[in-house]
Amino acid sequence: MKRRIVLALCVAVGIGLALMMSEVQVQSSDKEQRFPQLKVEQLNDQQRPFADEILKVSSIGISGPYNMMLRSPVMGQRLFAMLDYLRFNTSVPRRLNEFAILIQARLWTSQVEWTAHYPLAIKAGLPEAVANDLKVGKRPASMQPDEAAVYDLSMDLATNHVVSDASFKKAREVFSDQQIVDLIAVSGTYITIAMLSNTAEDPTPGGKTPPLQVLPAR
Repeated sequence: MKRRIVLALCVAVGIGLALMMSEVQVQSSDKEQRFPQLKVEQLNDQQRPFADEILKVSSIGISGPYNMMLRSPVMGQRLFAMLDYLRFNTSVPRRLNEFAILIQARLWTSQVEWTAHYPLAIKAGLPEAVANDLKVGKRPASMQPDEAAVYDLSMDLATNHVVSDASFKKAREVFSDQQIVDLIAVSGTYITIAMLSNTAEDPTPGGKTPPLQVLPAR
């Protein structure tokens, strides 16, 4: 008799959990978008010229963080100009610049940033082993000295909000003043981009499976 009661309770609990999961899935799929994707034909006279600038360089159209930036077009255009400098005119070598972006993408679990910048980082020469260690939340084991300097400076700023003497000394050995300033700027700017995308709950571009797992709190 006791065994039957236990089995019945297990079945009941299992059915209850299944119903709860089903309800959660329905709610998730029916959840209203916080910032519905703008379409070009919806844009006003202030937004349209900005969208034209975006479409000249964007591989994701006006989706992702651009969908948020267009909602504040003056701010968005100024941020876009900063991104143009930090992506294409920075004093930091491309391999290291993309590494700095990936570090913030990982810390913020920004699926959009990681999806967009992982292939760019690899193309620029960042070793896959370094990127893949970062992806799972490990300090990359095979970094070159300049990569380690980027990692330590970026992690200090993002997690401790200060730069240790050891990290600064390491950065000073391989970077100029301008490169250090540009490295700080790219990290801070891509934190802003991650904040925009995470607040909007942007999906992974192209409907792909999110590449990043949520890591335990540090």
